[in-house]
Amino acid sequence: MQMRRLRQKKEKNEKVTDSKENKVKDAACSNGKSRKVKKFNQINQSENAFHVVRYETVDESSDGQRLDNFLITKLKGVPKSHLYRIIRSGEIRVNKGRARADDRINLGDVIRIPPIKCAEKATDKVPVFSLSAAPRVIFEDEHLLIVDKPSGMASHGGSGISYGLIERMRASRPELVFLELVHRLDKGTSGVMILAKSRKSLVRLHDQIRNSEVKKTYTALVKGDWVNDRQHLRFPLRKYVTASGERRVVVDEENGLPAHSIFRLIERFGQVSLLEVDLLTGRTHQIRVHAQAAGHPLVGDEKYGDFAFNEEVAKGLLGYPLKRMFLHSTSIVFRHPITGEDLKVEAPLPTECKLLIQSLETSRKNK
Repeated sequence: MQMRRLRQKKEKNEKVTDSKENKVKDAACSNGKSRKVKKFNQINQSENAFHVVRYETVDESSDGQRLDNFLITKLKGVPKSHLYRIIRSGEIRVNKGRARADDRINLGDVIRIPPIKCAEKATDKVPVFSLSAAPRVIFEDEHLLIVDKPSGMASHGGSGISYGLIERMRASRPELVFLELVHRLDKGTSGVMILAKSRKSLVRLHDQIRNSEVKKTYTALVKGDWVNDRQHLRFPLRKYVTASGERRVVVDEENGLPAHSIFRLIERFGQVSLLEVDLLTGRTHQIRVHAQAAGHPLVGDEKYGDFAFNEEVAKGLLGYPLKRMFLHSTSIVFRHPITGEDLKVEAPLPTECKLLIQSLETSRKNK
């Protein structure tokens, strides 16, 4: 009898143990399934970021913008060819109606964006400017931000450059809802650069540029003894791309676009001449190619300059080792896009350019 009781008690304990173990296993299994389902949902949501219909309402920052440019901003990573195809097919709707790529959208418009099977590309994180590296702010109000761009910094990303001044300014000033370049400067060019804080400011300044109402003046140092005190250069310019993908500009009397620069002599130094240049048109590399075509390439120009001469200048041929292109956007005169006030914004020559000019002046006095 006693042996039977002990056996029954042992069987009962084994059942309790099995029950506890099963509960633990069930809980573990349940948690595992839960984690897998959660992970699957996260992946699915990530992959389907563009796989659902989206509705975007136009705010002040996009008021007046072209539809295609608006979509390029909203759908980063989607090929432009695909964007234009879905616009033409009518899949993109503005206020429930069809629209063209060049249509202007207005504040409050509702843009329907269809499902797009294209994941957004991962992009490198854009570094913010440190206090010491940030471009000097020349002028700022609620509509404009004007800075003194340093030489060696691209205006924007592209062509193998991950980011430029505009991307870093946006990263450094995240409180600004809208920030766009009004115009561009070559990577090697320093000086005045205007950024717009609103679509309205951007469009109005572009209108002024198109109507030749903006006066841009540059300071340049060219190779050789410039002859005329004032000279108009009107060489037509044509852009092309080299086999390696590099963008270049050449004088082309038949197929080039009209380009007009006015060169004014400031000072002659024998081997080089200091000039002021007014741009009456804004073609790519205009000053650089016009100077080259006139027989006086810019000092330090790595594309259109005298390469052997540039190497000697970098070693100190002119009394100070200049290791950049000597082209500086000195001033811009324009009408404020909102207030209508006439503005002249100036940027002094960078230190390295001043030191070279001082060395040239000293050398001439000692002769």
